[in-house]
Amino acid sequence: MSQPATRTATDWTLAGALIALGGLFCLWFWPAADWPTRDLVALLVFAAPPLLLGVAKLAGARTAGYWGSVLALAWFSHGIMVAWTRPAELVFALLETALALVIIFAANLPGLKGRFGTRKRG
Repeated sequence: MSQPATRTATDWTLAGALIALGGLFCLWFWPAADWPTRDLVALLVFAAPPLLLGVAKLAGARTAGYWGSVLALAWFSHGIMVAWTRPAELVFALLETALALVIIFAANLPGLKGRFGTRKRG
């Protein structure tokens, strides 16, 4: 029987940021009272991937961080574009941008530590 993998603070940060981004998208794209199909599709396209990746990271999926950081590049670009073009959605866009940056750094921190961390002489 194998031991369950211990989660680091970086794993919790990454999973939390992914789930928070999914929640942000749920609030942002929540259908209006007369919600057309477009709102439901936007909700599925934007909210489902970060929520699924966050849950997958908590479940121990090794590639969830990679795919989260790849998609975070698109989320970052989307947030910047919306922040510049739609003033009414500025707060949502800036939160999306900030969470995308947290996802990118949290997903890449273990590799950066491995590459640039202090090495033992021996």
